[in-house]
Amino acid sequence: MRLRLSPFLAVILPLCLWAQSAQDPAELRQKLAAIQGRLGQVDQQLASLKKRRKGVLVEIQGISLQRDRARAQVEGARLLRDQAQSEVKVISREQARIQGEVLRLQGDLRKQVRWMQALGPWGDLGFYVTFKDLEAWLVRGRMLAWARLQERKKLDQIHRLQGDLAAKEKTLREVLGRLASEEREAAQLQAALRLQEDKLNSFLDGLQQDENAQKQAQAELAEEAVQLERLLAGLLGKPKGEAYEAAVAFATLRGELPQPVEGALAQGFGEHLHPRFHTKTTQSGLLVAATASAPVAAVADGKVVFADYYQSYGPMVILDHGGGWFTLYTHLMGLDLTKGQVLKAGEAVGAVGDTVDGPRLGFEIRHQAQPQDPQKWLKRKYR
Repeated sequence: MRLRLSPFLAVILPLCLWAQSAQDPAELRQKLAAIQGRLGQVDQQLASLKKRRKGVLVEIQGISLQRDRARAQVEGARLLRDQAQSEVKVISREQARIQGEVLRLQGDLRKQVRWMQALGPWGDLGFYVTFKDLEAWLVRGRMLAWARLQERKKLDQIHRLQGDLAAKEKTLREVLGRLASEEREAAQLQAALRLQEDKLNSFLDGLQQDENAQKQAQAELAEEAVQLERLLAGLLGKPKGEAYEAAVAFATLRGELPQPVEGALAQGFGEHLHPRFHTKTTQSGLLVAATASAPVAAVADGKVVFADYYQSYGPMVILDHGGGWFTLYTHLMGLDLTKGQVLKAGEAVGAVGDTVDGPRLGFEIRHQAQPQDPQKWLKRKYR
């Protein structure tokens, strides 16, 4: 008996080499869950944006968030495609194993059949003249019966393996169909992402040519700064029993604070000329260019007194360090903390989110609502 592969299997079996880089299924599921969480955070920000007064900053942020959503969807589609490729890899390996087992059994069976054919139907009965000749013939007969039994077992095993192989082929067809669907969806989402990026770039390019829109954006930024100072002033006016008292006075940590995130200085403290709009803006802290989703850590012990979406700052966390000192962490990816939580230095505040200029963390230090230059407080300054 000789097993012949169908043309489909002859093409598909080499896929076990094609998918060598597929990720662990458990890791893929974890990443897919993270993507779903990211989509939920973007949707929350979009919902929050609808409650704000319309303006240039709101429009920029809305387009930017739609781009972020498209990015997350593209990443999710890519991971689903990787998951399907991983399944193809597993099935292809199992097919190759079954095929090898069938070929081995067929080889053993061919050898056994040739041996039995050499003995003849009765095991070379011939003539015997002594008792020993008769005994030898009986032994050979028992061996032949045993060989026939083994032959039947091998045939049954081959038939069972062929059934397994047919089932694997059917499953593989289904997975490959799903893979083709995932690839089509990934291509469509990638095209949608390009449209969102083009829309954002077109809006920003138009804003660069529109002096009135630039002035409006500048006025909105100034208004946001005033509102943030009012927010901090309100936090200072909370009841005395709710005030946070640190074990180490924050004022003594000047020049000793760790960086909240690894990165490079994108914009320093003070007044700047916006590189795109050529308008003057005042940076009340630092903008740090960092890796998207990089962990952001508290620079000192503190209590969460604000954790919400805040205007163009996006997801923002404010820590109260006692004595009228606050640190602000803006442009986060999402909100993982709740008001009232107490953090130790180094504990997670969140993760770096995205802006129109790329992944950024906004970091501020305030005393009595007045901004301080964070570089003077950091042990290792951003460059």
